Amino acid sequence: MTERAWSEDIERILETEGLFVSTTSGTSMWPMLRDRRDTIIIRPIADVRPDGVLHKYDVPLYRRETDGAYVLHRVIGVSGARSETRYVIRGDNTYTPEYVRPDQVIGVLSECYRGNRRIDLGGRPYRLYVRCWVAIYPIRHCCRLLRGALARTPLKGLYRACTGR
Repeated sequence: MTERAWSEDIERILETEGLFVSTTSGTSMWPMLRDRRDTIIIRPIADVRPDGVLHKYDVPLYRRETDGAYVLHRVIGVSGARSETRYVIRGDNTYTPEYVRPDQVIGVLSECYRGNRRIDLGGRPYRLYVRCWVAIYPIRHCCRLLRGALARTPLKGLYRACTGR
């Protein structure tokens, strides 16, 4: 099946069945979602947010404008007036934000399973994880940059000795 046909199937399934169940592909949402190991359930935005507006920390499925790919990343901010709303979205394991219009959003993550264990997206542990993970982004980003910079210097040996890599 071509990627285009698969994409149309996602939208058709969401429209007819009211949910889409799949495993994840990729590492952009790690550590929350593991590549091809965790199960996700996507529902239409109206089922999750009756007002049709995503909130910070929601995880929408959207179609990227540049390449038409379907992406599941987290809302880290909302910008613009109501008529010109843009969601600032970034994967938990990525460092570049994307700006998404509401009409690009196909659905919203409503449930996920790690093995047979359901992750309660409304529960306190998950909410704490999300807030902490988003809040420490600047530290994670600096460590990533530092790791890359150290790898290109004579300090590379010292870095490897300290980190065990």
